Amino acid sequence: MSEGGLNAPVRHPIDWNDPDFYDWDKLNAEMERVFDICHGCRRCFNLCDSFPRLFDLIDESETGELDSVDKADYKPVVDACTLCDMCFMVSCPYVPPHEFNIDFPHLMLRYRAAERHSGRIDDNLDQLTRTDRNGKLAGLAAPLCNWASSTDNKVTRPVLEKTVGIHRDAELPAFHGKTFALRAMEAPVEANPEAPAKGRKVALYATCFVNYNNPKIGEATRAVLAQNGVETEVVYPACCGMPQLEQGNIDAVAKSAKKVAQELGRWIDEGYDIVALTPSCALMLKFEWPLILPDHEGVKRLSEATYDVTEYVVDIAKKEGLAEGLAPLDGGVALHMACHARAQNVGAKAAEMLRLVPEADVKVVERCSGHGGSWGVLKENFDTAIKVGRPAARLAAQAGKHYVASECPLAGQHILQGIEKLKMDNKPQVDRSYHPIELFAKAYGFGE
Repeated sequence: MSEGGLNAPVRHPIDWNDPDFYDWDKLNAEMERVFDICHGCRRCFNLCDSFPRLFDLIDESETGELDSVDKADYKPVVDACTLCDMCFMVSCPYVPPHEFNIDFPHLMLRYRAAERHSGRIDDNLDQLTRTDRNGKLAGLAAPLCNWASSTDNKVTRPVLEKTVGIHRDAELPAFHGKTFALRAMEAPVEANPEAPAKGRKVALYATCFVNYNNPKIGEATRAVLAQNGVETEVVYPACCGMPQLEQGNIDAVAKSAKKVAQELGRWIDEGYDIVALTPSCALMLKFEWPLILPDHEGVKRLSEATYDVTEYVVDIAKKEGLAEGLAPLDGGVALHMACHARAQNVGAKAAEMLRLVPEADVKVVERCSGHGGSWGVLKENFDTAIKVGRPAARLAAQAGKHYVASECPLAGQHILQGIEKLKMDNKPQVDRSYHPIELFAKAYGFGE
């Protein structure tokens, strides 16, 4: 037996249709097995709050070992996991193919699925994860919703905190009355016929965040790809289900996967590549869906045809070469590498892409932002999310760059909040965070 090794981590399909998956005796036995191994290793002590909670439970127990920890006390450890996958992809020496077979995030997912299966559902969180419904409703009254959700609103935010459980100081994404899909329909983009990559075709999977909350990311992507000769179509059948996955609602994720795979499959049939606009969604299409539906041919085919947006631009640069017109970005970029981008195991594509800009000045930040999707905005988690993300915020601030960017828009927004709370001199004054593709578009002369 050896720790680690040179083999790539291997993930097993999620056996969520097996009744044993939800059996509490079997689940607790597996939790005890994995927690005991983690207790003996402790390599992940500084990744997130799950591991400190686990180790404190054990250290403060009667024997100082897991055997004196009440299984009922496992839940706070589970609740602190954000499914970022960094323990599995980066730190753990015991992931498959090691015989210890440790997959901590998917074990936390199983626990949450078992809770849901037992009827233990947090109604507030359940409502927050319904991104398509929420996006459509909020879009009907976007100015009012944005006013109510602003942290400057001292009337509505305490009410949100009390009724929905969202911390009054947590920044929330804005909504738009006109979705990205609708904007794309109203404003076609002509592909550059002189570009080296002319002839490529892409179906942009809009993602719920870009569609409802930040269409600028999608517009920047279309502009960059059109400049490089790529024909684009915007497709948005439904959310990828990452918010539901975080809550253990695997059945809802499977339904979304089948729906989206069927629609995007038609575009694959017509020779289109599939490009996802945020890393969490790319991760779902590429990796999580095939583990949830391993026998679904449409899901498998989609996973093989999907790129993250920065990955796709780098692919063009390597295979055909980029169109001319890129200009330097004055002031440099502090680039946060999002956990779900790193978990795709394709390399630091956002950094690679931005270094294609002339006179590139990119400082990479490889620490967790602490946000964790819907986890970081909750009342009970926000202060911890800020604490976990403090190293990333400090590194971004110390870089002293004009731009702060992250492939995960929520992580970028959270890092800016972290920078605001730092006690340091000469903190950078950054008006907003950017997705790297927005900065790449800016280097081409598009956008702000």
